[in-house]
Formats: sequence, structure tokens, C-alpha cells
Amino acid sequence: MIKIPASPHFTSVDLTAQFNAERESLPETLRCRQPAEWSFGAQSLRGMPFLLGQPGAANVIYLDQAEVAVPLGGVSASYLVFLHAVEDQRSPETPPWTNDGNPAGDSVSDYVIDYADGTTAVTPILRRFAIQQTHIRWGASPFEAVPALGPDVYPTLNDAHALRLTDPQTMVGYERTGSGRDSGGDNLWLYALPNPHPQKPIRQVRLAPRGQRSVVYGLAWTEVAEHPLRPGLRQKLLLDLPAGATLNKLGQYEDLALDLGTVISAEQALSYDPAQWAGRAPDVQPAVSETAVLVEYVAHPAATLHAGGESTPVTYELARPDLRGLTPVAPALRPVRLRLVERGSLTPAPARLHLHGAAGEYLPPRGHHRRVSGYWYDDQYAEFLNGRNAYSYVPGECMVDLPLGQVFVEASRGYEVLPLRKTLQVTPATEEITLELDRALDWRRAGWVTADTHVHFLSPQTALLEGAAEGVNVVNLLASQWGELFTNVGDFDGRTTLGARDFGGDGEFLVRVGTENRQQVLGHISLLGYDGPMIHPLCTGGPDESALGDPQEVSMAQWARQCIAQHGLVVMPHAPDPQGERAADIVLGLVHAIEMMTFNPFDRQISAVGLADWYRYLNLGFQLPVVGGSDKMSASSLLGGVRTYAHLGAREFTYANWKAAVQAGNTFASVGPLLSLQVEGQAPGGQVHLPAGGGTVNVVWKVESASVPIEQVEIIVGGLVAEAYGPAALPAAGAYTASGSAQLKLEASTWVALRVRGALRSRAMRDDIAAHSSAVQVLVGGAPIYSQPEAAAVLAQIEGSLRYVDVLAARPDEARFAAMRATLQAAHHQLHALMGQNHH
Repeated sequence: MIKIPASPHFTSVDLTAQFNAERESLPETLRCRQPAEWSFGAQSLRGMPFLLGQPGAANVIYLDQAEVAVPLGGVSASYLVFLHAVEDQRSPETPPWTNDGNPAGDSVSDYVIDYADGTTAVTPILRRFAIQQTHIRWGASPFEAVPALGPDVYPTLNDAHALRLTDPQTMVGYERTGSGRDSGGDNLWLYALPNPHPQKPIRQVRLAPRGQRSVVYGLAWTEVAEHPLRPGLRQKLLLDLPAGATLNKLGQYEDLALDLGTVISAEQALSYDPAQWAGRAPDVQPAVSETAVLVEYVAHPAATLHAGGESTPVTYELARPDLRGLTPVAPALRPVRLRLVERGSLTPAPARLHLHGAAGEYLPPRGHHRRVSGYWYDDQYAEFLNGRNAYSYVPGECMVDLPLGQVFVEASRGYEVLPLRKTLQVTPATEEITLELDRALDWRRAGWVTADTHVHFLSPQTALLEGAAEGVNVVNLLASQWGELFTNVGDFDGRTTLGARDFGGDGEFLVRVGTENRQQVLGHISLLGYDGPMIHPLCTGGPDESALGDPQEVSMAQWARQCIAQHGLVVMPHAPDPQGERAADIVLGLVHAIEMMTFNPFDRQISAVGLADWYRYLNLGFQLPVVGGSDKMSASSLLGGVRTYAHLGAREFTYANWKAAVQAGNTFASVGPLLSLQVEGQAPGGQVHLPAGGGTVNVVWKVESASVPIEQVEIIVGGLVAEAYGPAALPAAGAYTASGSAQLKLEASTWVALRVRGALRSRAMRDDIAAHSSAVQVLVGGAPIYSQPEAAAVLAQIEGSLRYVDVLAARPDEARFAAMRATLQAAHHQLHALMGQNHH
């Protein structure tokens, strides 16, 4: 960081001749610890210069009995700025070990201005008005004075870690602020005494004690018109980087400071392509400038901005309108009520919202972060961060402070509503703006409901808002353990489905708290919507999932059995990892579905490796539905970014019926496109029976998408592509709807599913998988579906789990160890039996 000079608009007064006491000789109730900023000699406090006394001699003015006169030599000043403090005083009710500072209005002294024309002006200095004691409680800030130390700006712990800082609160960063009051246990106070006659030359100022002891450390004067201590409003500007400027690892410019103000942030400027913004691409990211930064700051109108290092300093007087390399950004001061509805409805529609101004600056609604953190454990609120674009979740309307002129808005509401991107014009008369969202698809009416099987850290109410805004009917919020940290445990009660009619909701969007029970080697298992007590231990086996020294108490199969007994749904999360005990649990028939996971589909879509892991079990005849879950643990993860569609049919939508629909198997996982599949009239989860020798089956499919272009549709048989419909076969390249049918000749038992390729992201990869259905089994002559290589691979995983339990697992008592081992051994025997039945 650069060291900036004090403001040239202030002049310090040398009080050496008036100092009458040493700091160390002051009564204990007037002493103040001495940080470097107000130690001795020439100092700059909040950008104002002060000449403080030197050690070893009188260095303060102690006001006890006698008046002290300070000659000023006829200066014309608008304000006299004092650095001072009054003696500590406790309220009668204040415990002796604390300091209070709450008493207000007692007369401390008079500061008397003597003008050259012989007239005077007296200003009473009152406790907790113009002056305050050095030690106060947090609620005792003075009314007319400010802490001598200005506010701090420092990074979050995660940003500090990225910058390799050891003490983030002492370093400059751009995320959080703290007041000068919080800078330490002791404070001196700055008070700006207004001169009622600024046109008159001042001969002297007399400091007259009036009943309470106080101390003056320094004095400065100024001719600025605006009150020198009144904080400025948040402002922004675009700054061309000086020659040789460098950015830190977070893309921030650190060599920047204000004398009469505070730089809040200085980050690379963003610019959006207007043509892209007006287009239909699912994701429009801004260009990032290498030559300019967007500076956010608060400052006095007379402030000077200092940039560059000591060898190449650059200064900008912010009051000058003709500064080169510096462009003001219109301030966001116009409060506007923003309403979102689906077209044809007056009902507020929860949505995910992004707004930015003409300079690419993010404009958050009130109550949302100006800078959204994408780190784990940071900012688990109603927000989303995708690349350089920040979003806020709003319940259908919000207040947002906007600049006058052009404002750019993006709003989305799940995968069946068209994303909205448009440009707004904000005028001084703009008070309310209504945005209408267009529903392109309505699969809910056809009996489909959406779900995210895997969400962490959010509060249930925030999860309900995000689910409604993303069009996710069911959010499964999972409590868990992370070493010594437990999350969402207090939100679990084993019975409440937030949003359900039984609990006062509208029944359309639901949140249910379950658990993700985890262990490092054997794996993770999601236990959804079970009734009764929480299934413990949440994690076992030691780091990284449970705490250091924890024993290996249970197998995942034991968790699964308990969940089933408590009417829950068992899901193997984030295929394919961890590849451990999941193999045994599937063989034992304890798993209801396998989850495809991606934190953010704009970065990475459905995993081909995860699908291959799922195919392995389908190829062994295990009819496992596929589901989608985000594993959301930060604002950079998108709730419902990959989601489950399950077909309820004619059943009423309840959480219990959703669980039943998943188990029935007519599901698909998607990051955008919606699909349906029938094989000989059977939906996924069903079976088709052919005679010995096989035959031909008719496959009918349909794909629709509101935002993600469909690049290719593939009929998958036994894990391989049997038919593919690429751009030449679709209605148009990058179509948003397609349908077709095929006749497949099958000679051996297998399964059939539908896979859709398409890119949600602008930086698309050719083989991005956007959606996948569950499977229809086709059994030929009653023979089972079986693959010898897949059986060998699954057997190896079970044997590996047994080996871990025998060799490395920290053992609990012998009974629990024996129960774990017996479960794994049972799976091993069962798979061996299946292999034997298939002559393997």
C-alpha cells in the first residue's frame, strides 16, 4: 500500500508552546494507548495533518483548572479540528470491569474563538457530543465527533488466504469494512468546530475547562466548505491504470488511496457486448479490462486520490471535472421498486436477478451483497455467482438503488421460463418497473415435478426462496458434519416439510431437511426425507469428513437400512465418487437412486464419468433411477443447476409422493433440456419383455428446451449409442425442440435410455451432456441383464471396502466392527452368487 500525504486543504497548528503535561503523567482515566497513527510528531488522521507533541517533554494540553490560549495569527477558517478526549466516567449501573461512555450532555469545556476585530464566539464542548472518553462501550459513539482512526477495509479470510496474507484485518482488501471505533480498545476523537464567522480572521482560540477534565492532543484548521468529518456517499469511477501498475491475485489494484476518504474496492472493469446481451445465449459473460479498474469509494468533496507507487505517484483532485484517465460513474441513488411476474399474471414471481450499469458495475437489490463471495462457508444467503456475474434471489419484488440512464437486467426462473435480458432506462421519475417473464414450457401441468437432491448450508427459508426462484419444486437440504463443524443440524426435526400445505405453505415449493452421512474412504450417502430422529453418526471414520480420532462406527449400508426403516429415500450422491462401499449397498438393494452432480452447470455439465459409473450398475440389472443434485455449498454453486425431473402422473404433489415417484423410476436429470422417453409404451423405470431370440422395440422420444440449444439426441442401449440425431436430423442446428422415434432390434437383455447433448455455457465443449433419462429394461427370454466386466469391477470395490475395514479403519467395539464387516461380506456373497448364476 502507498503512504499518502495529508490533504493540502488542512493546516496543522504547532501547540508546543501550549503543551502543559506529559501523556504518561495524566490521570489513568485520561490515558490512551498510543498506536502509531497518533504517537508523536507529524501525523495524518483521516487525511488531516496534526503536529503531536514529542516524547520526554510536555506533549498534550491538559484542561483541568486553567484556561489555555492558542494563538492562530489571523487565519480565516471554516472549521477548527480538534484531536481530544474527556476523562473516563462510568454510569452507576456499569460493572467496574467495563467502560461506559453513555452519559451525555455534561459540560466539559468551552472552546472560545477570539476574532481580530475583538468579537468572540463560544462553543460549549459537551460530553458525548463534541467530545468522548477514550474507552467506551460499543453503543456510546459521540454525536458530533468521530474516531481518530478512519474505517478499515479488509478481505474475508478466504480472500486473505488467496492473497497469502497472515492478518487480513491489517491488510487492504475489498470485501468487509470496520469502523475506526473498532480499530482498538482506545480512541481519541476528532471534532470539527464550525466557525460561525469564517470571513473573520481568528486571533486565537481559548480552551476553558468547565467542570470535567479533558486533554487536547492536536489542532488543525481548514477553509473547506463541507463539514470535514461528514462521511461521503458511496461513489464509483473508472480509472485508467497508471504505467507499470500491477494487480494482485484477485484482480484488484492495491496501490490506491484517498486522503479524505476510503477506497472500498478497485477491481478490473467489466464491459458487456450489447449484441450478446440482446441475444438468446444462456450465459453472457463480460470482458475483463487489463487497463482500467472500477473504483468504489467514499470521500469528502475536497479529497485527492493517490495512485501508483512511491517512485511514480499519480494524483487526482476529485473536485476537478477535467481529469484525464478518470471517468465518473453515475451513482446508484434512485430507489426503484422492481416487480417480476409471469406474463398474464399479477402474482409476484420469485426469480434470480442480475443488474448492472453502463460501466459494468453490479447493482444489487437492497439487502444483498455488493460483492458476492463464491467461497465455501462464505455468504450463504440468497445469491449466486457465475463467473463475473452476480445474482440475487428475490421473492418477486425488491427495492434496488439504480443510476440514472441505462441499466441492464437479467432475470431467470428455472428451465421452463425463458430467461429475460433487456435494457432499462431509469429517469428521475422512475419509481417502479415491472418485468414480465414468459413461460415457454409447462411440464408441471403434465405431472412432472423438479427437485434438487443435494443442498447444503442454506437456511430452510432461503432454500425455499431459491427453489421457487429456480423453479425447483423440492429442495433437499442436507445436514452434515465437516470435521468439527456441523451444518443445518438445528434445522432437522424429522417431520416438517417447509412450504407444504400442512405447514402453512402453498404446496408448490417444498424444502425438507435430511442428512448426508459421510466417510472419507467408504463414501457418502444422502438420506432424504426420513421421519423421526436424526440418523447418527453424521460422519464417521475420521478426517476429512468426521473429526480426527473418530472411530469407524458404521457402514453406509447400516445408515441406508435405518433411513428406509424411517420411510426415507436413499441416494448415492455425486457419481462416481467416492467409489467405495456404494457398490456393496447397491448390490444389497439399499439404494433408491444415483445422483449426477455439478456445482455450476455454466462451468461443468453432467459428468460422463458419473454416467459411466451408473451404467455399470444398469448393466448388472440394477434398475436405479437417475437424479440430479447440485451439492450446493457456496454462492458459486447453483441450486437446481442440475436437477431431477420425476413424473408424478395423476398423484397429488406431496413430498411423500415425490419420493414414490423417484423410486418408480420415471425420472431424468437435466441442466436445461426436458425429455420424455417410451420404449414399447413403457416409461423409464418400466420393463419390456421380448421372447427368446429378441425382437424389435419401438422407441419414441421428445426433447424441449427453454434456453439450452439441443445439439444432439442419442438413444443409449446398454451404455452405447444406438441412434444419434445430430444437427442434420434436428429441425435446425441448435434447435429448442425435437422429437422422433426409432425401431431397435435387440437380441439380448439390456436397457434403453435417452441422452441429450447441448451447451449451457458460452465456452462450450463439444460433448457437453445436458440431460439424461432413467432406463427402461428390455428383458429377452426372461434372461437377466448382466455384464462380466462390470461385475468384476463392482466386486473389486466391495473387496476394497472389506480390506479398508480390516486394515485401516479405526475400530470401535468388536460388536460394531463385526456388524460392519458382516454387511460388506453379505454384499460380497450376493454378488458372487449373481456371477455364478451367469456362469462367471
